[in-house]
Amino acid sequence: MAAYLVVDTKISNPEEYEAYKLQAKPIIEKFGGIYRARGGDMDTMESDLWAPTRIVIVEFTDMQTARNFVNSEEYAPVKKIRRANAECTFLLVDGV
Repeated sequence: MAAYLVVDTKISNPEEYEAYKLQAKPIIEKFGGIYRARGGDMDTMESDLWAPTRIVIVEFTDMQTARNFVNSEEYAPVKKIRRANAECTFLLVDGV
């Protein structure tokens, strides 16, 4: 069953965050991840619990593969770039 990485990002340093995007993409792809949304236009219809900023959605083949990406040695230094240049809500969810 597919699993999705959903990230809402408030970028504080856009120039440095570009380095994150460039480095994260090939690692995501190495783990079979496919971008389904990547910071495109949003139309927030309701926001009782949360007001999203910039949404990224990546599809993986399953939850374990998504976890393997998130916890991989390859992603660890790239994750530091993200954390230094943005605030995020970062979650994995099973597909249907």
